[in-house]
Amino acid sequence: MNLWELPAHRLAAMLQRREVSVLEVAEAFLQRTECLDERLGTFTFLDPDEVRSQAVEAQRRLDAGERPTLLGVPVAIKDNICVKDEPTTCASRILSGYRPPYDATVVEKLRAAGAVLFGKANCDEFAMGSSTESSAWQPTRNPWDLDRVPGGSSGGSAAAVAAGLVPLALGSDTGGSVRQPAAMCGVVGLKPTYGRVSRYGLVAFSSSLDQIGPLAREVQDAAMLFEAIAGYDRRDATSVDTEVPRVTLDPDDALRGRRIGLPSEFLGEGVDPAVAEVVRTAVSALGDAGAIVEETSVPSVQYGVETYYIIAPAEASSNLARYDGIRYGHRAEGNAGHVGLVEQTREEGFGPEVKRRILLGTYALSAGYYDAYYLKAQKVRTRMRHEFEERLRTYDYLMGPTSPIVAFGIGELQDDLLAMKMADILTIPANLAGLAAISVPCGFAHGLPVGLQFISRPFDEAGLLRVAHAYEQRTEWHRLRPPEPAAA
Repeated sequence: MNLWELPAHRLAAMLQRREVSVLEVAEAFLQRTECLDERLGTFTFLDPDEVRSQAVEAQRRLDAGERPTLLGVPVAIKDNICVKDEPTTCASRILSGYRPPYDATVVEKLRAAGAVLFGKANCDEFAMGSSTESSAWQPTRNPWDLDRVPGGSSGGSAAAVAAGLVPLALGSDTGGSVRQPAAMCGVVGLKPTYGRVSRYGLVAFSSSLDQIGPLAREVQDAAMLFEAIAGYDRRDATSVDTEVPRVTLDPDDALRGRRIGLPSEFLGEGVDPAVAEVVRTAVSALGDAGAIVEETSVPSVQYGVETYYIIAPAEASSNLARYDGIRYGHRAEGNAGHVGLVEQTREEGFGPEVKRRILLGTYALSAGYYDAYYLKAQKVRTRMRHEFEERLRTYDYLMGPTSPIVAFGIGELQDDLLAMKMADILTIPANLAGLAAISVPCGFAHGLPVGLQFISRPFDEAGLLRVAHAYEQRTEWHRLRPPEPAAA
């Protein structure tokens, strides 16, 4: 078997046993990327010499007897997470050429864990999108069908993992941007509880919703990456100072006796019947494993998209005000004065979707509209959180499809903005409520991957990963790989 086909935990074990060198692992993934990335569009930046340099250093640490969990394992980083001296553009022209002078906290933790940082993964511009088509550089294509999107906004990260370009990747999840592309690409995606993973060094989109999370081929790999990046960080005011428990995965009894709620809204209007049927089959598998699955209801879920598209753009309009062409990033040419400079810089630097969200957010916060829109949206968000808290007192976990649809064609929804936004209807609630959630492969509809989402109480990532792993180990979906693309 090729090294690029192996999951991260097997690679880590082989490295620890000296069955393979770090440089051999790095070269295997570099060669795989060289063969496929031009057709997939997964990376915005990759320096093979830097990857090899990190591999040499990781081998030195291994030879010296060090044993951090990810020593020598390649990890791709989404292009909105700062890596010192490497381009971090958020897939936007307004940050073209920007190289941060510091590492994000998660990157510091990955370096400490011995990971080999493997380039910057493509994404929707400023993480605003559900298809990775709004990237200023190129769209990313789904490895299962190159004419379809990989989901978004962490589409580059998900596609890279699915295609075997890396065993692990980091994404960010504001309204489903880790879980939705994970579902569409047939991989695992975890959104930790808000505050569990530091946002220091994550370029802000919506500060009360953003959360960094892992993408991987298997749940065990996602657990390894989660443990490496989780924990309190004093540099992030929203970071929660609570212990990160050790994740132990035992598929034999993790589901037995567990009460799992299936909200009727998660299989309601807008969910592809073929997707719903795949999820019902997964419900049967859970029942066979000893879980007790019951239908329930979270009524406010039906208002999630509307609520999200008031709160998130409002915060984005504030966060993106810093891009003025004066301090860093793109600067428009000409002598139009301060106001003209800022206007022209933003006109040239921001893409259409980012401009729409800035305008929408500014409107929602403006005098005369704040109470009617933003304040009301926050009240709905509070109600949603209370409803989830109530359901999670009755049930250990909630479940449903991750995405209401499978991967759609590139360009198919470009002129149907509402349909594009509805692709996140099932993932947005966990962000609004600040809960942990994970997507795992559960089958195929129309020949494309379907994801199963589990949602847990806050800070129960260990239990969430155990349940997801137990389901995963009773199926073969995570073992399937996309077909090899035809020669270019």
